[in-house]
Amino acid sequence: MKRISSLLSVLIILGVIYWSFSDLKPTLSLEKKLEKSNYSLNNALFHLKNISKKTHFVGSDEHQKVQNYIVDELQKMGFETEIQTQTAINEKWVAATTTQNIIAKLKGAENGKALMLLTHYDSSPHSSLGASDAGSGVVTILEGIRAFLEINKTPKNDIIILMSDAEELGLLGAKAFVNEHSWAKDVGLVLNFEARGSGGPSYMLMETNSKNSKLLTEFMAAKPNFPAANSLMYSIYKKLPNDTDLTVFRENANINGFNFAFIGDHFDYHTAQDSFERLDKETLLHQADYLTTTLQYFANSDLNDLDSNEDYVYVNFPIIKLLTYPFSWITPMVIFAFILFLILIFFGISLNKISVKGILKGFIPFIFSIILCGGISFGLWKLLLIIHPSYNDILHGFTYNGYTYITAFVFLNLYILLKVYSYFSKIVKPADLLIAPIFIWLIINVLISIYLKGSGFFIIPVLIALLILAITIFMNLEKRAKRILFTILSIPTIYIFAPMIKMFPVGLGLKNLFISGIIIALVFGLLVLTFHNKKATWMLKLTAILTIFCFGKATFNSGFSVDNKKPNSIVYIQNSDNSAYFATYDTVLDDYTKQIFDENAVKGGIPNAETKSKYKSRFNYHKKTNNRGLVSSKINIEMDTLIGDKRFVELIIEPNRNINKYEFLSTKKIDLHQFKVNEVLASKGKKYQVKNGTFLTYYMSSLDKDITLSFSVDKNEEIAFILNEISFDLLSNPNFNLKPRSKEMMSMPFVTNDAIIISKKIVL
Repeated sequence: MKRISSLLSVLIILGVIYWSFSDLKPTLSLEKKLEKSNYSLNNALFHLKNISKKTHFVGSDEHQKVQNYIVDELQKMGFETEIQTQTAINEKWVAATTTQNIIAKLKGAENGKALMLLTHYDSSPHSSLGASDAGSGVVTILEGIRAFLEINKTPKNDIIILMSDAEELGLLGAKAFVNEHSWAKDVGLVLNFEARGSGGPSYMLMETNSKNSKLLTEFMAAKPNFPAANSLMYSIYKKLPNDTDLTVFRENANINGFNFAFIGDHFDYHTAQDSFERLDKETLLHQADYLTTTLQYFANSDLNDLDSNEDYVYVNFPIIKLLTYPFSWITPMVIFAFILFLILIFFGISLNKISVKGILKGFIPFIFSIILCGGISFGLWKLLLIIHPSYNDILHGFTYNGYTYITAFVFLNLYILLKVYSYFSKIVKPADLLIAPIFIWLIINVLISIYLKGSGFFIIPVLIALLILAITIFMNLEKRAKRILFTILSIPTIYIFAPMIKMFPVGLGLKNLFISGIIIALVFGLLVLTFHNKKATWMLKLTAILTIFCFGKATFNSGFSVDNKKPNSIVYIQNSDNSAYFATYDTVLDDYTKQIFDENAVKGGIPNAETKSKYKSRFNYHKKTNNRGLVSSKINIEMDTLIGDKRFVELIIEPNRNINKYEFLSTKKIDLHQFKVNEVLASKGKKYQVKNGTFLTYYMSSLDKDITLSFSVDKNEEIAFILNEISFDLLSNPNFNLKPRSKEMMSMPFVTNDAIIISKKIVL
């Protein structure tokens, strides 16, 4: 009977885990609900197939075709569209280009603040097809606004549609709109649709300079069917350097908004595999559900004042979808929990249900298990990177077998926990084992109440554990009944934290598996009475078998295939001293890269040739080659004059071949004053601080024939910089004859790739 109760408890836990994940994301059956709002998933997929046939980064031919397609579809609905053409500069990203935003407006019945529907239509340079990021956002808005128009009811608020350009290059389209367009001042709320993968639930993240209570209340009033959100993500997001178009609206115009973004299947992010076929249709439905519910609500709500003076804790919770309460409750709840904890310890000792010696012994397995789970998870992943060095070439850190690894590490951590606690199950009373976890969780909650209030829902598992402790102390229930009862009471704890165990390594990379290990150990401590069984060897054997099976499966699937392509890279660098090199970012050379990098290849990089990249990647190999004699851009000095103690310089750079981007690097610090790019002032006229490294990357759009830089410096300042001109035509340029990639390979994302780089030093 004990085994049956243990088995039943495990089945309940597995059922709750499944429930917690299924509540975050719709199934295809939701499509029928969407049809009631006139939304057609098939229409959205039709658009997506058309705009994600080829990569469409800024400056590519396909970029213009996608722009034309979107404009045509909006005009078919009766919109007057505008292409806002504007050079934009993002000083934080040291990036600039000439953007072409697609803008339209549906006029409302009143004159309040407008609702904006926002996404971007450019794909990441240079190989991403952009189906998820952010083709999914484009088609969600196109089909959502079509369905909204079919209702034939004039909204209260204006609805502005912005399909921004050059988001992938530095949020440049959003910068152009917020800083230069007259409609920016009319926007009261932004709904932004984004992606950082090709599947999984879409999470809601707010952007606000104030507090979140009004935004959260209004979001829930819109009644989304699958709200996936928690205030821990909100608090972390506010502390990190944010990087969506919506950030520009908040930082530059103090406009509130919601990001709706999915991060599942992160291995497809910014790659050639971000395709129509690989986008999860249920994820697209989730985006559609957010749009249809929030559009209907906010199109007719008062958007004039959504600022708040109070923050709320919120988290996904069984049945009620989102549990919310004010930050001001956090400290009283922690104090209440501490007082209740002390009272229960007093009665527990008085009634001989716990002992001081047993409590102290109970700290040993809990602390030891946290250290083991976190430490082994961290160290084992480092070991796996040594065993499988090709994983290092997946720069964002989430491998194709990443989900299998997450499952393997979960079972490994459970095995560790069961093994550690099995040594103490015979010498410590069950209630003694619960004291240490509650105490450590209370300490964590004290820290949360001071430093990270968005994690305020961490007190909920503590309150549940205190209830379990009270039952253990005051009630003499049969062991079988207690185990099942304690499992049922722990349902909210499991429901809240199970998705987080998956979310951290998926969104932030498998190097963060140790965070999941620590969470598992912490939660297990509160569930210890559910698992407490002196003879539960079957659990140990089962977790051991499942651990071995999952690691074996991950190892078996550690290679690459047509469906899971290996990223690789080759670039050609030509210097002004007539030297020339091939270089690669690859850790593991393959048939494609070995055509260049043989035993004569040199390990390491080439100074100043490694262009700016998201993960600060460096070349791993380079090899000297013949200089192909490619013609570099012409640099015309239009002005170089002294006025007082300032030197004023203006230069024009004209390409002599098809250039995709220019990167300007400095080898020393220098302050540029009145720095302009194509006559657009950077840093609002304040000094533009140039540090060692890249100080500007200019991406050539289809409208750019040249670029103009102008600035002033101190008259005694030496002006010297390195100009790298980059084209993505290495594989098509007739001066080269590289063997193409096999079907099991793709261009490595996040770095300058398949490129010709001409590097030269300019001294003025």
